[in-house]
Amino acid sequence: MERLQKILAQAGIASRRKSEELILAGKVTVNGEVVTELGTKADPTVDEITVNGRSIAAEKKVYYMLNKPKGVITSASDPEGRKIVQDYLKGVKERVYPVGRLDYDSEGLLILTNDGELANKLTHPRHHVPKTYLVTVEGVPHGDALEKFRRGIQLEDGMTKPAEADYYDVDTDKKQATIRVTIYEGKNRQIRRMFDALSHKVIRLKRISFGELLIGNLKRGIYRPLTKEEIDQLHKGIKQ
Repeated sequence: MERLQKILAQAGIASRRKSEELILAGKVTVNGEVVTELGTKADPTVDEITVNGRSIAAEKKVYYMLNKPKGVITSASDPEGRKIVQDYLKGVKERVYPVGRLDYDSEGLLILTNDGELANKLTHPRHHVPKTYLVTVEGVPHGDALEKFRRGIQLEDGMTKPAEADYYDVDTDKKQATIRVTIYEGKNRQIRRMFDALSHKVIRLKRISFGELLIGNLKRGIYRPLTKEEIDQLHKGIKQ
């Protein structure tokens, strides 16, 4: 017997958090009875479990990497008709979901999977999974400004956790710099807001790694399946 939200996540229905929302909304039944209690347990090998009236079946777990272009929404749909990441996943038959987000104006490495349990662990702050970005900003931040990244920066929703920030490139002619930033959490538009707090506007933001997974030479707008070794690396990089 396992908790219902874990069963849904393992079946690739959604992340564990989203599965909890489905349960609370009365979208899930067990043996014909609507279940809204998050503590409910079931046995997927015996019990008939449905979501929105459809019986769940354990899907084969799949894992992909996409080099998300700028100007693409990291969601399943967009009421404004803008491009979404699923537009770049032609040929992927499984229902996959982004692990975390890259905002509309950001680009780079995005993991997509139907393994809700892994996705939840990769994005939960307590597991301390690093994400690294190349961030081009207006002006050249002083060394003491970058030191604030390492100590934490006060934002309107709280203090950020210690991050890593080092110079990657400085263009004195254009009066801009590219900083390599590694964070271990995922507040909304966090890096942009951190640089805003230091009075440096972000011009370009690209994620280049997630845990030990590197974007390498994957072209913009292209996806590929992760190798077994890469999947194992993601699991090993999750601190308990």
